[in-house]
Amino acid sequence: MTQGKVYLVGAGPGDPGLLTLRGREVLEKAQVVIYDYLANEEFLRYAPPGAELIYVGKKGGDHTLSQEGINDLIVEKGRHHSVVRLKGGDPFVFGRGGEEAQVLVKAGVPFEVVPGVSAAVAVPAYAGIPLSHRDHTPSMAFVTGHERADAQESKIEWEKLATAVGTLVFFMGVKNLPDIASNLMAHGKAPETPVAVIRWGTTPLQRTVVGTLHDIVEKVRQTGLKPPAIIVVGEVVKLRSELNWFENRPLFGLNVVVTRAREQASDLKSRLLELGARCIEFPTIQIEPPPSWQPLDEAIQNLDTYQWLMFTSVNGVRFFMERLYHARWDVRRLAGSRVVAIGPKTAEVLAAHGVRADFMPGEYRAEAILEGLLKESVAGVNFLLPRAMVARDVLPDTLRRWGARVDVVPAYETVLPHDRREEVLSLLKEGGIDCITFTSSSTVINFLHMFPQEDVLPLLKKVTLACIGPVTAQTARDRGLDVSLMPRDYTIPGLVSALEDHFSTRPAWGRSV
Repeated sequence: MTQGKVYLVGAGPGDPGLLTLRGREVLEKAQVVIYDYLANEEFLRYAPPGAELIYVGKKGGDHTLSQEGINDLIVEKGRHHSVVRLKGGDPFVFGRGGEEAQVLVKAGVPFEVVPGVSAAVAVPAYAGIPLSHRDHTPSMAFVTGHERADAQESKIEWEKLATAVGTLVFFMGVKNLPDIASNLMAHGKAPETPVAVIRWGTTPLQRTVVGTLHDIVEKVRQTGLKPPAIIVVGEVVKLRSELNWFENRPLFGLNVVVTRAREQASDLKSRLLELGARCIEFPTIQIEPPPSWQPLDEAIQNLDTYQWLMFTSVNGVRFFMERLYHARWDVRRLAGSRVVAIGPKTAEVLAAHGVRADFMPGEYRAEAILEGLLKESVAGVNFLLPRAMVARDVLPDTLRRWGARVDVVPAYETVLPHDRREEVLSLLKEGGIDCITFTSSSTVINFLHMFPQEDVLPLLKKVTLACIGPVTAQTARDRGLDVSLMPRDYTIPGLVSALEDHFSTRPAWGRSV
């Protein structure tokens, strides 16, 4: 039977961008992934289809499995499978990775340690706090804020720790914060020593409470800050007021629902994340092949009969090219036709296939294509329009009225997904959503179809609704929605820029309190 291996992988403190290249590499080959509460579930997308995903998280005393149970599971799976044991932060820094490695050695199971970015350094950095600074301290220490429950006495030497080290970083210490503060002061740390408590560091949910040893307990109590959190004690905390880069981003703390199809959401999502927003993926459309490829395949076989090819979406290009290559043709087959792209993203995807659009309207909608074609004589001209099965007919109908022959062939269809409805409805009821983005009429229509109208319409009046362009906005208004904003440029960058402008004056909840 095949020999297995276990990879003890540090997933970092929460920001998906902090996963190491080696960590991603072993995830992409994993047969089994055993992951913790603090390991961002975004990383599970790197696992191969069919990989077994096992959650063993521990949250505030609610343990899915005991540590002994986790050890047994790792050994059992690791004997004959490639197993990634995905742990928050670094596996050997307060992550019990050493204990799990010892169990694997005893069982004779091969293992490899893949270090991760520790929360000890990353979380303070994202809060604008350098752990060392020549003007403040040359020393630091990492300390557990939560010792073993069965320990007879503390192993922390408070009398030495309080005065010997400039910066102290405590893990998992929120519940024990009163004891930590009192012990440090009792053993010589000045009551006015600055303290920062940082919850969900490196993520859009990051929140920081700043005080001193004397008042930090009361400040944390008043703000209701809960675990998981890192505690930083020392003069370097004063630098946060100057270096707080992460929480000062323009959309920090904003909860934005992204309704694009999952395979198309990455550009919008990455731009929003870069500006500090928390993105809640809720795809309201799912892109699938049409029921039959025959109409598109026949059109491709007869491409030499069309003078114009019209692409009104990225998906139209993608599926058209797939079927072109499937028929053992390449882009030379398009040599006799002129090509229209509705917008820059569609033109960009065409260019990636070696095709330069002959025409792209200044305004990215069907009506603008028609305005541009008014300069052409289209009577008797043959057009091919590969597009979604269901779409507006203003373009083909108008061209036909002008005397053109237009073949509309289905290149793909959009269907309704069925996940996360209850989660999104619950967030709407709790006020946990600030903005919903709609990037097509389909996203509006499908979003509304996914909820009882009497439940969702009143809730949407309390949310900023952002539409990518006038057609999408009109679809929303026709269905009783109040559109809050629409960009000048009907593109993803334009939509993100409009969101940034719209929310530029709002107070950010994530700053120091």
